[in-house]
Amino acid sequence: MELSLKPRIYHNPRCSKSRATLALLRDCGHEPEIIEYLQTPPSTDELKSLVAKLGVAPSALVRTNEDEFKQANVDLDVAADDQVLDLLHSQPKLIQRPIVETATAARIGRPPKRVLELFE
Repeated sequence: MELSLKPRIYHNPRCSKSRATLALLRDCGHEPEIIEYLQTPPSTDELKSLVAKLGVAPSALVRTNEDEFKQANVDLDVAADDQVLDLLHSQPKLIQRPIVETATAARIGRPPKRVLELFE
C-alpha cells in the first residue's frame, strides 16, 4: 500500500488516545487517511515499514498488558522480529495506538501531541 500525500492514522475509535489524536490532527488542519486497524490489520510488510519509520524494534509496538499477549506466550526478549510482526498482524489488538504515519516518518500518539512532530 503506497502512502499518499496525506498522513495516515492507525485508529481504534474505542480508544480515547486514538480519538484525541485524530481530533488534534484535524484541529491542526490535517485530514488523515483513517485505517481502522482492528478491521483491516496491517500486513507484516506494512508493519515492517512502520517499525522502520518509528525507529524502534517490532517488540516496542506490542501492548504487553493485553490478555492476547499473555495467551500468545511470546518472550519478546528472544523472539525474532518476524515472529513479533506475525503476532502483531494476527493479533492487531496488540499494536500500540494510535500510530500516525507520513511518507517519511511515523509517531505513536502517546501523548497525542507527539504526532505533531511529523509536521514541524
